[in-house]
Amino acid sequence: MQTENLIALDEFCTSHNIEFSFISSLQQTGLIEISTVEETGFIAESQLQKLEKFLRLYYELDINLEGIETITHMLQRITAMQDEIISLKNRLRLYEPGE
Repeated sequence: MQTENLIALDEFCTSHNIEFSFISSLQQTGLIEISTVEETGFIAESQLQKLEKFLRLYYELDINLEGIETITHMLQRITAMQDEIISLKNRLRLYEPGE
């Protein structure tokens, strides 16, 4: 497996001064995915923004893992609802008289 788009978790934890157990807990709850290459944990670069958001929620706002799960679920639902609203608006435009 190529590691060019992966970030080593031990380096990430050291640079952000956080415990690996927090990231492991995020993986156990399904919020992020960890890849293992030669017994070293990595996170995909594409998940970095999501991981940093979870760090801010946990360490800066003191929100526990259950709260982070709930917030993530609600944000996903909001995004899905916004997409549905856009789709419905586009369908309604078909029936509007031309200007």
